[in-house]
Amino acid sequence: MSSDEILFDAEERMEKAIGVLKNALAGIRTGRANPGLVDSLRVEAYGSPTPIKQLASVGAPEPTQIVIRPYDPGTIKDIEKAIIASDLGLNPQNDGKLIRINIPPLSTEVRRKMVTRIKELAEEAKVSIRNIRRDANKAADQAEKSKELSEDDRDAVKEEVQELTKRYEGQATEMAKTRETEVMEN
Repeated sequence: MSSDEILFDAEERMEKAIGVLKNALAGIRTGRANPGLVDSLRVEAYGSPTPIKQLASVGAPEPTQIVIRPYDPGTIKDIEKAIIASDLGLNPQNDGKLIRINIPPLSTEVRRKMVTRIKELAEEAKVSIRNIRRDANKAADQAEKSKELSEDDRDAVKEEVQELTKRYEGQATEMAKTRETEVMEN
């Protein structure tokens, strides 16, 4: 592997780790209604589990309410069942055309649990990034052993990989801090 290939692979994988963290953080409740809360839900419709986004439009017209408008009114009961069965603790109200979900305010204890979960998710992302760094460093060592890279090139690659690691770990930390602030706001 050339130094460019090693760096490109490492950066691409670190970008994916940040993407996974971003999606996980979007699913964590804050005090406000957020369509991201129900994005990960799968609804048993048409004989297979289907993402809710493919069955309905999801919006948050008010800070304390999510509105789900099914494209096919026949799926409204399935969507309602999926919300009730999920571990989100939300109570959907079905009026036959759309589903409204009122988001109750979070207690301080629940907020603290959410912050703990955010920290866990951020740490998982950082561990993933560090594993990618380890893999890239191994690839650089292999390339040096097989004479594809000189010793200086290998060291330069390792330095650049370390810079990438710092940058992406910083992004993970920032994303987590931002989300923690949102969760702890009243």
